[in-house]
Parts: sequence; structure tokens; C-alpha cells
Amino acid sequence: MTLADEAIAWYAENARDLPWRQPDTTPWGVLVSEVMLQQTPVVRVEPAWRSWMIRWPTPAALAEDPPSEAIRMWGRLGYPRRAMRLHACAVAIVERHGGDVPSALDQLLALPGVGTYTGRAVATFAYGQRHPVVDTNVRRVVCRAVEGKPDAGPATTAADLTAMEELLPGDEARAAKASIAFMELGAIVCTARSPKCVDCPFHGVCAWRLRGEPLPEGPSRKPQRYAGTDRQVRGLLLEVLRHATGPVPRQRLDMVWQDEVQRARALAGLVEDGLVERLGREDFVLAGDAPSGDVQTLS
Repeated sequence: MTLADEAIAWYAENARDLPWRQPDTTPWGVLVSEVMLQQTPVVRVEPAWRSWMIRWPTPAALAEDPPSEAIRMWGRLGYPRRAMRLHACAVAIVERHGGDVPSALDQLLALPGVGTYTGRAVATFAYGQRHPVVDTNVRRVVCRAVEGKPDAGPATTAADLTAMEELLPGDEARAAKASIAFMELGAIVCTARSPKCVDCPFHGVCAWRLRGEPLPEGPSRKPQRYAGTDRQVRGLLLEVLRHATGPVPRQRLDMVWQDEVQRARALAGLVEDGLVERLGREDFVLAGDAPSGDVQTLS
């Protein structure tokens, strides 16, 4: 059996029961899940995804609402620009494709905020196409099992895509199954710091295990600090604006963080990113909540 065959057989018995993997999940549901799962663990995404799909089961449903509603619904998932990208994506899908998520990879990649990984993931997981879908988990599995190295580099390269494509079966349906199986292996078995090698279907052939090489000392990626960063301040400012029923005066926003310089920088960043809009001299709202013509730049 090939590595792909082993992975597919393992996945059939061990895959997590996630809502976006159900047979009745639409391509839109797959797209939403892939955007939400970027840099966010499954346990936090699952309830958010369910709520999102209940409210906006189609791209058209989301496109009808202002982007401010997407930001509110995003809650505390983090990296809220993803909510803006999903809204822009929904609008583009309605305008360019009649409300249906396209199946062609080039059309997926042309959507706002859809990059190499997300486009290939939707084409593969929603439409069963044969594309190498490579994230951190897949790169780690392939690097260990095939190349005998403990971990891959920090970013996906063309070589990673080629390596994964060479492992895929020629049949589209089985190739799609292999792609999700490799990803699941990396997520729950071939993990970065505590791999469960005895549970891995590649246990007998994994080049890294057969070499007896240890894991590198220290984490493969340095954890990102959150406390005290501009990201934390941005989150606090957005939290106030999400729960507001009207424009929020700067004086109210000034209360969320003591450091005036950092607070101003975080607010300016939110405006620059299009998440927040300024009204008049001292009032702010989420993007899309401002009456037409009232938006001003932040100075």
C-alpha cells in the first residue's frame, strides 16, 4: 500500500466528527470553515461556524448584510480581518458567480482574501478535485515520513506542493480523501511536540522514525505573545464597538487601555484595515455602520 492508501484507511476509522465534513455541507460551508480555521483551534471554531452558517447559510445571505455584522458575528475568534475578507468574498461570489462558490481553482483564487491554501482546500474538500493541499500539518507529516526530517520550514513552498502532489493517487476522489487524511494525521497524531508514533499508519515506514532522530529542542515555532500587544488593544477596542448600539465616542474608547500612544496606534490600525470607520471628529463605528458620506479619515 502507498502512503496515501494507508492514510485513507486510517482516516476512515479515526477522523474527527466535524460539522463541515458532513456530506450535506455546502461549498460555502467549507469555505467559511477554512477561513475560520486559519490560526484558530477547532474547539473555538466549531461553535462559531455553526452560528455563522445558521445566520448566513449562503454567500448571498451574508452579502445582503453590512460588513459590520460579519465583524460582530466573528466575536473573539481573533484576526477579525478574516471576517471582512469573508464578507468581501460573499459579495464577489454573488456578483461574479450568481451566488454559487466556484469550483474552478483559478476562479477561487481570484476571490478576495482567498490564497493558495484556501483555494486548493475548497476545490479539494468541497468539490473532490485533485490538488495538493498543504498546511503546517501536511508539511510536517510529509517531511517526517518521506524526508526523514523532524519538521518543515516556516512557510509553504513550491517544493512542498510538488512533494504532496507526488503522493496523491491519480483518481480525483481518492486524491481528495488522501489530502484530508494527511492533514488529519498531522493534526492529531504526527503533532509538532508529542507525536503518537505508535498510532500512526506510517509507523513502519516513516523515514524520520526509522532514523531514530529526536525532536529538535524547543518549539518548532516561537509562540506569539498576546498580552500587552497591539493585537490585544485592537481586540479590546473592537469589543466595545461590537456591542455598541450607535457611534462610540473616543472618550469611551480611551477607557479600554491606559497607554495613550499604543491605544491611538491600535485605533489607527483598525481604521486603516477597514474594520472601523470614523464619524465626525471623535466618534467611531464598525465598518459598514456609518451613514453614507459621514466617514472621515483618522488623523
